[in-house]
Amino acid sequence: MREMASDRTQVGIVGAGPAGLVLAKLLHLEGIESVVLEARDREYVQHRVRAGVLEQGTVDLLREMGVGERLDREGIEHHGIELRFDGRGHRIPMTDLTGRSITIYGQQEVVKDLIEARLADGGELLFEVGDVTLHGIDGDEPSIRFEHDARDRELRCDVIAGCDGFHGVCRDAVPPGVLTYHEREYPYAWFGILAEVAPSTEELIYTYHDNGFALHSLRSPELSRLYLQVDPGDSVDNWTDDGIWDELQLRMTRDDGWTLNRGPIIEKGITPMRSFVAEPMQYGRLFLAGDAVHIVPPTGAKGLNLAVHDVHVLAGALAKWFRTGDDGGLQGYSATCLWRVWRVQHFSWWMTSMLHRLPEPRDPFDAQLQRAQLEYVCSSEAAAAGLAENYVGFRH
Repeated sequence: MREMASDRTQVGIVGAGPAGLVLAKLLHLEGIESVVLEARDREYVQHRVRAGVLEQGTVDLLREMGVGERLDREGIEHHGIELRFDGRGHRIPMTDLTGRSITIYGQQEVVKDLIEARLADGGELLFEVGDVTLHGIDGDEPSIRFEHDARDRELRCDVIAGCDGFHGVCRDAVPPGVLTYHEREYPYAWFGILAEVAPSTEELIYTYHDNGFALHSLRSPELSRLYLQVDPGDSVDNWTDDGIWDELQLRMTRDDGWTLNRGPIIEKGITPMRSFVAEPMQYGRLFLAGDAVHIVPPTGAKGLNLAVHDVHVLAGALAKWFRTGDDGGLQGYSATCLWRVWRVQHFSWWMTSMLHRLPEPRDPFDAQLQRAQLEYVCSSEAAAAGLAENYVGFRH
């Protein structure tokens, strides 16, 4: 049996996605030690393509943290989105309605910036960590045991932050019966592509069509990110590249002859859509954040932003506790976060329900309700303002 090396830190963070890395940076700024553990290698973490829409509050926080230089240089600020149906486009002027905007900047780029900042700060960040288990989370000194570089290690902590995603180990470390799970599986999925072609639009286009939903987004002036609604059981092998572009053009057709730019497709993937919340978001000295404790459909562009909000709340509560011993913020962490979690769940469900083709057999009544909702949002400033306020995000 190999000898187990033991170390100590104030906060053990499991997961080097946006949630874990933002938390580590915020704690560093407060003078609080942490160690970040990640199962994947650095190359994988820095290049996995995920979300790309940052709320105003997320952008502001990244700037305040000192990691916004490249974001300000390369991020693309947007002041509106387009809802398109029946061959017509309807712009929702988000900045005019709310005074705030969104920024297009890929999650992998945020992660790259945070990793660079972590290493520059001299903080410990371990990749390719295996056999992670949590111990003593209901006591005063929880620990994380893991394997790294062929060595068994134990990290003793004051607090553990579970930022390791939906399939991570932290949520499962909570004893049975403590957490309540809320789940919804949607009867559709997104077929996403990344294409080496200039975007065909200056702002995101959300399209309702009888064939199904479509979304035109982007990652840079040279990279377009597009999505088609498909059945959850569909396969990328069922689609040729020409077939993908033809279907996107059909669903996004506009009466004025708008044409979709086409180019080489460099990535493809099908993502099922679901809603998931586990509550409470804490147990003992374990605090869960991000996808480890909630998943939202991508229609509202909320996953990354919600994770960042979680750890912003957690970092503030931890700073107060370490400085003064006041654990009120920690005790209230779950309740504070869950208000926003459920607000975001509702908005994401609402956007998803309004824009996606209903499964067969379709009820004509429900389809007419969708159209009535779209017409209302696009004709009422008050309704448009409600969409815009949720889309750009409430202030952190």
